[in-house]
Amino acid sequence: QVQLVESGGGLVQPGGSLRLSCAASGFNFGNYAMSWYRQAPGKERELVAGFLGVGGITNYADSVKGRFAIAKDNAKNTVYLQMNSLKTEDTAVYYCRARGWPYDYWGQGTQVTVSS
Repeated sequence: QVQLVESGGGLVQPGGSLRLSCAASGFNFGNYAMSWYRQAPGKERELVAGFLGVGGITNYADSVKGRFAIAKDNAKNTVYLQMNSLKTEDTAVYYCRARGWPYDYWGQGTQVTVSS
């Protein structure tokens, strides 16, 4: 059974940091392109950061460049999102995604709230 389980979300003050984790199981993690998306209330889901394929090349949304970093550990079947210098506009539900044609898996999401 395929599972993507996100963790690490929570409430943080502006300027703070969080690290999200996404633990994958039920598929060959190393053969999938992993990424993080987010969806704020009333807005469409958007790409935050991701690996372009199964290698190490990454891309980021302009709004998070220089503040967020995506990483993965193939031995642990886990992808991470380190989020620094958080802003109120980063508040959203963050989702992990795994794509490997023809499959496309999503996690259930973890809430990140940035507020003073």
